[in-house]
Amino acid sequence: MEYKKYVAPIVVCLVLGNGAFINAQIQPGVYISDTDNIRHELKIDDTYMIYTEYRQSPPKFIRTIGGFLREEVAAGKRLAVLLEFNSNYEKDSLRVLSIPMEMHGKNLVLDLNSKMTFTPITKKEQDLDGAWLFATRGPDEAQERRGEENPRKTLKFLQDGRFQWIAYNTETFEFFGTGGGSFSSEDGAYVENIDFFSRDDSRVGATLEFDYELKGGEWHHSGKNSKGEALYEIWAPRK
Repeated sequence: MEYKKYVAPIVVCLVLGNGAFINAQIQPGVYISDTDNIRHELKIDDTYMIYTEYRQSPPKFIRTIGGFLREEVAAGKRLAVLLEFNSNYEKDSLRVLSIPMEMHGKNLVLDLNSKMTFTPITKKEQDLDGAWLFATRGPDEAQERRGEENPRKTLKFLQDGRFQWIAYNTETFEFFGTGGGSFSSEDGAYVENIDFFSRDDSRVGATLEFDYELKGGEWHHSGKNSKGEALYEIWAPRK
């Protein structure tokens, strides 16, 4: 699937919109569309959207894009996004999305060159829900931290039992990798089940278990990564 590139007036409208927000008709959550063994996964909250495609069997990561929602008054019903990352940027140079949309009951219909129906998954609130930016390697010893002002970012987005991390650069639009799937977080135990992994499809199906603790509003995360290496990470809430 290829996204259309839109003309300058839409870009202007996106940039000049008064603040990020989601169309009142769209309920924040995770939406799924499965077509021909390809999963299309859409995560949306009040200000941000992530769209990811991956083949389920045999597993194969295809693409991911994400960014801040914007108002697009002149164009009517559209899901308008100012992208922050695009795994296909070297091929399509896409930094803005403006997608025709409709709501059919609770289902979201997007016209991605052809109309596709996304169904919301069951709501599931857990610890750690929300958007997080990687801050530093732990433990916390007052070391320098990577903040919002740093163009090199690793975002972790958790919603309705689904997680995704994305590493990227907002200045150069370089894309470094992503992975995601389902998660649980309860009583200090955080578990990830990997459904897609851009750097190595063979890791799909793995389950990773970690310890977590919230300290001063930050997420302290420890255990072993997908290579079996010990890690301690500190994640700060994205504001």
